[in-house]
Amino acid sequence: GAANIIFRGDPDVQAKTAKYIEEFATPYKAAERGFVDMVIEPKETRPRIIAALNMLATKRENRPAKKHGNIPL
Repeated sequence: GAANIIFRGDPDVQAKTAKYIEEFATPYKAAERGFVDMVIEPKETRPRIIAALNMLATKRENRPAKKHGNIPL
């Protein structure tokens, strides 16, 4: 794959690939860098989705009254 291209000519491709996976291919690194809000356990996924959908089901968005409608062109 890409590791063979990146580490082309390096005799220890497997060790470098393992090091890359250890350092960067974890959800904790993504959370540390701010790409995701939090890392949760798989068993917590369903209850969190249900709670989020319940919260959104009762959400009401107050929009200001519009002064002007769309002008037909």
